[in-house]
Amino acid sequence: METRELVPGFQVSAIGIGCMGMSEFYGPRDDEVSLKVLAKAYDLGITFYDTADTYGPNHNEELIGKFLKQTNASVRIATKFGIVRKPGEYARSINNSPSYVRLACEASLKRLGVEQIDLYYVHRVNPAQPIEETIATLSDLVKEGKIAHIGLSEVSASTLKKAHAIHPISAVQSEYSLWTREVEESILPACKALGIGFVPYSPLGRGFLAGRFQGSEGFTEGDFREALPRFEKDAMAKNQRITDVIAEFAVEKGCTPAQLSLAWLLSKGDNIVPIPGTKKLKYIQENSEAAGIVLSPAELKRLESLVEKLPVIGERYTPEGMKGLNA
Repeated sequence: METRELVPGFQVSAIGIGCMGMSEFYGPRDDEVSLKVLAKAYDLGITFYDTADTYGPNHNEELIGKFLKQTNASVRIATKFGIVRKPGEYARSINNSPSYVRLACEASLKRLGVEQIDLYYVHRVNPAQPIEETIATLSDLVKEGKIAHIGLSEVSASTLKKAHAIHPISAVQSEYSLWTREVEESILPACKALGIGFVPYSPLGRGFLAGRFQGSEGFTEGDFREALPRFEKDAMAKNQRITDVIAEFAVEKGCTPAQLSLAWLLSKGDNIVPIPGTKKLKYIQENSEAAGIVLSPAELKRLESLVEKLPVIGERYTPEGMKGLNA
């Protein structure tokens, strides 16, 4: 596995792993299987593990903490704070207050069983809370050695610049894939100008672009995709044209649709590190091998041209999930 620097001195594997689905949102969880997947990822050279306190809630950080305790693996842990939910509920509020930042950080350190969080993201920004105050508190936590790097998730370019003026931001995490490219308008250019790394989440369109999810009959109990506009039956039928194009191109390239989608993201910049999520051993192997696939400029141009001709039907989230996006 090749490595990349999000910012100078912060080196991670070129492909990370998103751990959210191991705890909720994508159907039943199985901790024993998930621990095996986490270990397999490490064996494959994946050293960038992404979690958040709201996944579970709390369960995902506890799972990562258990993995670290069992294996003593040397990995970079990214976690997040700011989304507050009750167990079993999707409804959320956003809390970025300085007092909450400290409480959340201490709780995450305890659950993870570490002395320092490698990358600590503001998961969602509350427009009513000045971002400068939130970042100032995070800056203090850096000075105290409790976090090493500060990140922001799903922010506007304006918010990013305000935050970066208070303390250097090391990474921005937002949804980015062949069917979600809004970040190319302003966030990616801002990251490039400021020398900030970018971490695409849901790089495989929550499995849809990989061809692993073709119809609503495939939803398992507790799978939140069933409620997402893009996964509504009629929308999926129309969006299928995008996956067909990707699948056909992947056959030509001699790789899987998932690997093609990840290789495309890796081509967008040297400090872009996608974090595909999975809780299956066969997919972690497949995803890791995408780092070795190189797309020529001509291939990139043709792939993008083919996909751009097809409209994406449906929003990314429900109105509740849209809270804090591009804030």
